[in-house]
Amino acid sequence: MSDQTPPVDEMQYERLAHEALRGVMRAALERVLSDGLPGAHHFYITFKTRAPGVSVAPDILAKYPDEMTVVLQHQYEDLRVEADKFSVKLRFGGMPKSLVIPYSAVTRFYDPSVQFLLQFEEPEIVEVVEETPAPPHDPSPASDGPKVVSLDQFRKK
Repeated sequence: MSDQTPPVDEMQYERLAHEALRGVMRAALERVLSDGLPGAHHFYITFKTRAPGVSVAPDILAKYPDEMTVVLQHQYEDLRVEADKFSVKLRFGGMPKSLVIPYSAVTRFYDPSVQFLLQFEEPEIVEVVEETPAPPHDPSPASDGPKVVSLDQFRKK
């Protein structure tokens, strides 16, 4: 077994790659904004409905509390493309509803006309927990609960 710790990616290449790929999605939407959808191209965009910055109508959120997929093909209006998000008006049950979707909320961008897929993993959230010293051992027999043993003394330092 090696005592070397793995190198730390201080450049955060994984995050940079995801941002670059989200730029591909933004560029595709910008092209649609300026020229319309060319040929048979259309987009299936899946996003987290409760991600920061997402804005959807309450009835849509109730129906899709975690994730939803929208299709940009024939019937969409008011497409707006910004540096960090896009917005569009789609019809749900015949009623127009506006959606605001940050690129960071998108989990999947798919153009089935050419089988082009971008899939984004949700970032892993690592919770930092500071170790607190274990309380002194109380030999009192009054406690019938489970016994906790600190393994700190056995760890290599």
